[in-house]
Amino acid sequence: MTTLFDLDIKQLEAFACVISAGSVTAAAKALKRSQPTVSRLIQELEQSVGYPLFIRNGPRLHPTEEALQLHQYVQRALVSLQQVRHRAQEIGHQQHRPVRIAATPALAAGLLPQALAALDLQNKVQIISQSAEQTTHAIIAAEADIGLCSLPLEHHAVELHWIGQSRCVVALPQGDPLATAQQVTLSCLTGRRLIAPLNPLRLRGSLEKVLKKLRVAPHETIETNSSANILACVRAGLGVAILEPVTAWGLPLDGVVIRPLEEEIPYFFGVITPQGRQLSAAAQSLVTALETAAGNLLPAFQRLAPSEHQRVMRLINQD
Repeated sequence: MTTLFDLDIKQLEAFACVISAGSVTAAAKALKRSQPTVSRLIQELEQSVGYPLFIRNGPRLHPTEEALQLHQYVQRALVSLQQVRHRAQEIGHQQHRPVRIAATPALAAGLLPQALAALDLQNKVQIISQSAEQTTHAIIAAEADIGLCSLPLEHHAVELHWIGQSRCVVALPQGDPLATAQQVTLSCLTGRRLIAPLNPLRLRGSLEKVLKKLRVAPHETIETNSSANILACVRAGLGVAILEPVTAWGLPLDGVVIRPLEEEIPYFFGVITPQGRQLSAAAQSLVTALETAAGNLLPAFQRLAPSEHQRVMRLINQD
């Protein structure tokens, strides 16, 4: 059985680099090691895990299915190790600890930069953009100091500082007949191709409930896990979108017109930190700056207390 001590860091670095570079030769150059050394490290790792990691085809290596599955964990471990190295150096030089922020792509790109711009930053900042579920997990595991994520956000290991509420909007291609309207009704979208978020457990579920209730049937749907992708598809004329407001107002895109919806489809998000961990002064300032930035960016923004979480979730989940 493979033990932790059988896995050498140099082997893992060689493995990750070969997958990224596509060949032992390119990996050797990137790692500044000889080609035979990298080949030996890969062979030793294969012996440790007990199965082949690459299919050899001449000078090139093709990762096996097992290698691709393993790679995501190896990459995560190497990033964590790199952070340990950096932190050790910072402690040695008495530097400020970086503020680590985990956020969904919409909040990381649409809201966070405006909040950071309002601060007199003295600390290094690390921003990790990932899914809502991964963002919450990063806070639960204390891998990040602050999390920005859509609801739900109730967990015993998470402290919820505040909930933000705003309204979803419609994104239209420039030149679309509806772009001249000051406000758009959902009924106008009947028969139109809809560019929609992929995750059914977040905003997508709320959108489908409202469309079903109003008997608005889009012609067909393009699905994606990124609000930026949604805007790009709208600009290309592939369809229209009912979009969360952070990306819509925070990342305006030429060729895309944003219009308010007559019907209210609320969008909820929150700011979270690890439960029981004392926040640095920089992190505390950022929590406040995010609220200010949201108020400046989002029309009809409301700040809700953490105690409102259960009520909001009942509202989201109601038929």
